Order: sequence, then structure tokens, then C-alpha cells
Amino acid sequence: MNTNSKIYIAGHRGLVGSSLESVLKKEGYNNLVGRSHKELDLTDQLSVDHFFETEKPEYVFLAAAKVGGIHANNTYPAEFIFSNIQIQNNVIDASYRNGVKKLCFLGSSCIYPKFAKQPMDEGQLLDGKLEPTNEPYAVAKIAGIVMCQSYNRQYGTNFFSVMPTNLYGPNDNYHPENSHVLPALIRRFHEAKANHLPEVVIWGTGNPLREFLFSEDMARACIFLMKNYDVTNDPKGGEHVNVGSGIEVSIKELAELIKEVVGFQGKLSFDLTKPDGTPRKLLDVSKLHRMGWKHEVELRVGVELAYKDFLEKVNTSN
Repeated sequence: MNTNSKIYIAGHRGLVGSSLESVLKKEGYNNLVGRSHKELDLTDQLSVDHFFETEKPEYVFLAAAKVGGIHANNTYPAEFIFSNIQIQNNVIDASYRNGVKKLCFLGSSCIYPKFAKQPMDEGQLLDGKLEPTNEPYAVAKIAGIVMCQSYNRQYGTNFFSVMPTNLYGPNDNYHPENSHVLPALIRRFHEAKANHLPEVVIWGTGNPLREFLFSEDMARACIFLMKNYDVTNDPKGGEHVNVGSGIEVSIKELAELIKEVVGFQGKLSFDLTKPDGTPRKLLDVSKLHRMGWKHEVELRVGVELAYKDFLEKVNTSN
């Protein structure tokens, strides 16, 4: 991949996709292709086929997906499994049929079993039962991993998968119910501060442990692997790669950090009637570290940058 290569970022307006576009531009890549959902519905096979036949991208970052937190996964399970499988099938197959040199498929750490050994290494895939609250999404992502491996084995493609930990950063979804925990807490603490509320209620016990990675770090990891990870000679089709910080915090600790960054003066309380989800989710990122990549943005700095992004969005909408 060189600076003139034609690179398609599927989902270029999303959290990871926009970071990929930003980092690639900073590194001098000048032939980037992106389409909004209105311009290209990735669940429509005919539209996707026409796009690939017309544009002929050389490299593809498949960052487009229907995503959300526990509430969204519980409320829209059919949409999560249908949309994600459709997107993956269409983009991966069209990439093969149109001679894409290399494809990076973004999955999720929820592919691992609910009670997986911690930290979770790549070999634990399909080694136990999934977390029920996001099983449809996880099954779709597992299908994407296996699809890339299968195309590599049968057709000799160079399609690899990355499994990010919990991501956050610019262009995140800050919806109070349908977003992931970190951006949702940023919004709730901000609104509580603005409305002079006495407390912010956190779902569950606050005890579950989570790992977080800034979205631009994720983008840098994907680009690093696109340049350095070759799976064409692997008879198993290429193992996926975990991408994370290797550092975990409890939900309570995260809430206290966001409270401090936002400047909320009230108290925290915990709604024990709400589910905790998986008790612990820490990725083993030693494989990626051995390849020569580590994250750059620590959690506090990342949360400050994310809150700044949130404030800009609030001010723009007003």
C-alpha cells in the first residue's frame, strides 16, 4: 500500500472509519474513497457490486457496521444480525470478485465467550457460550472472520480480521440509550451538570472490568497491519488479531474519571436492577505487541478529547 493506492473505507463517517480517514490523510494517502449510507446502502448487493466494479479499490477497510450498547443489542437483535451479515457478505465477496489486494475486516471483542479466560487471546474464539445480550452481533462478526479465512483458503485472497476492544473517540455515538458505555456516560454526566442534577445513575453494580482504546489508535493499528500482516500463506486462512490497550478499569472507575473530566459535582448511584453484561473483558494483545505496535493515547487524555468532541457536537446542534 502506497500513498497513491486507491483505498475504500466502508463506514468512513463512523467512529473507526472517520479516524482511519483522518490518520491516512495525515500519513499522506491521497486516493481515499468513501460513500455515505445515502449514497451506498451496503446491505444492497447490487449497489455494492456496481460500486466495486466502477471504483475498483485496491485496498478495503471494512469498518461499516450496525453497532450499539447493551440496550440497543437487546432491543434490535434481528437488525443487528441481519444488517451486519449483509454488509460483510456484500463487501467481502465484491472485494474478491474485483481483485482487491488486501482487506481489513473489523470485528469486536464480543466474539469471545462470556466466561473466557482472561486476558482473552485469539485462540479462544468459539471456545464457549457467548454473552446473551449481544449474541446476534457477535455471531455476525464471527461469520465475518470465518468468511475472510474461507476466501483466503479457497481463493488465495489476503483478507484479515482485527478484533478491537471497546472503542471511543471523535464522531462517536452519544445517544443516551443506544450508544456504548463510555460515550453514553459522557452525555449523561454533561446533561446532569447542565441541569444541576444531584446524581447520575449507572447501570448495574459498577464492578465489571472493561478495556478501552482511542479510535485513532485503532486506526493506526489497522493501517499498521494492512502494511505488515500477510495471511496468504496460512493454510488456515489467517488468524484474527486482537487490538487493545491491555489495560482495564471498572465501570465505576470509568464513571468517576468521566465525572471528573466533565466537572459534575453530584454523586454516583448504581441501578442494581440493570444487567452488568460480561463481568470482565480484557484482550490479550501480546500478538500485536510482538509485531511491533502499541497504543499511544492513554484513557484520561482520550476521555478529554472525546468530551471536547461531544461539546463541539452539542454547540453545533444548538
